[in-house]
Amino acid sequence: MGKNLFQKVWEKHVAGTLASGQSQLFIDLHLLHEVTSPQAFAMIRELGLTVAHPERTFATHDHIIPTDDTARPFKDSLAEKMMAAIEKNTSDFGIQLFGVKNNRYGVIHIVGPEEGLTQPGMTVACGDSHTATHGAFGAVAFGVGTSQVRDILATQTMSIAPFKVRRVELNGEINKGVYSKDLILTVIAKLGVNGGLGYAYEFAGTAVDKMSMEARMTICNMAIEGGARVGYMNPDETTFAYLKGRPYAPQGAAWDKAVNYWKSTASDKDAHYDDIIKFDVNTITPMVTWGITPEMAIGIDEKIPEPATDIMKEALEYMKFKAGTPIKGTKIDVAFIGSCTNGRIEDFRIAAEILKGKKVAKSVKALAVPGSVIVKEQAEKEGIDVIFKEAGFEWREPGCSMCLAMNPDKLAGDQISASTSNRNFKGRQGSSTGRTMLLSPAMVAAAAIEGAVTDVRDMI
Repeated sequence: MGKNLFQKVWEKHVAGTLASGQSQLFIDLHLLHEVTSPQAFAMIRELGLTVAHPERTFATHDHIIPTDDTARPFKDSLAEKMMAAIEKNTSDFGIQLFGVKNNRYGVIHIVGPEEGLTQPGMTVACGDSHTATHGAFGAVAFGVGTSQVRDILATQTMSIAPFKVRRVELNGEINKGVYSKDLILTVIAKLGVNGGLGYAYEFAGTAVDKMSMEARMTICNMAIEGGARVGYMNPDETTFAYLKGRPYAPQGAAWDKAVNYWKSTASDKDAHYDDIIKFDVNTITPMVTWGITPEMAIGIDEKIPEPATDIMKEALEYMKFKAGTPIKGTKIDVAFIGSCTNGRIEDFRIAAEILKGKKVAKSVKALAVPGSVIVKEQAEKEGIDVIFKEAGFEWREPGCSMCLAMNPDKLAGDQISASTSNRNFKGRQGSSTGRTMLLSPAMVAAAAIEGAVTDVRDMI
């Protein structure tokens, strides 16, 4: 029996087996940002250690950077301290920083791929839960805690136990008005937020084969929301075409050699899986979350369900929603397009098609936040920013923005946000009573126009 990609990559990166039974795993690419790295660097200094492989370590500004005014010093003193810390730490240890000064910053899970750093067959780690995004390239990528950031800085390895592998097949033709965000919300709604515990998810199927890299990244990004530590897809010609010519991608003869190796990392046709689950994407409609976890998602034509569990009751109370009410027509106060889930150029192109020639409802505050400087520049080159601004969106500087609101972009009171981000937890977007509904970029654009959750298929 053959091997799946996860097994192949894992086996090539095991440096040793620890007494605990865990693997000491070599990490090819270590990504840093300003929130989880300061403590790790402090521990490195306290122990008198250095960074083992600074050439494999890269950092960016993303979580706390303001998207309206990036002038230094920041008004938020804590944010300023974090920025100063990552600038000093990367300088002291010889680490490449994609920052404001060199104008190459952005959300780490967007910057890594667009620089060509993320490649098939790699192990990737970052002190951020949505590191699974990089699995779209055929990498084994996972978020880690601060102590593990320290370990990787010091040794380029970390202790971790391997996972089981579940193949999640997405087959069929995707319907008009349905996007990768709708597919992954469907998967999570069906399997649950704990359904992937102990698993790596291999996303595959005819629908995945036809997806762009941006769409693939959206799906892998949210694997963690379904409980899976890792989400990945097998590399193919779409992967190689995306990487070719990027700054850190192999060049010349090294490119051909790399592609041959990348192809060898893909799962064998007779690979073993611990579980296989199949979805027919033809049945999927635009999705909307109604509760306080990503699994609380329903199709646009459905009604908010009757509570069958305590957490569902809690969700209805928090969201101030009534069971049996159609999700379509739910009023919104804020529309947010951005984040590591949907802050790429394709996301803004899709939303722009919906917004063109239309206006945001007067009752809605609308933010468009590109995921990186490169995304912002490309959007402006194409005139997408003009479409957003003419529609009534605020066109912002890059950053994580309102996804987790560790910056000035926050909900106020119990405002309802239609958001392209990845989490709808209580207080996630900066207000302890703020309410978040997760949708695709097209659906957020439609909701912004109508001032309420609506079916984007009626606008296409």
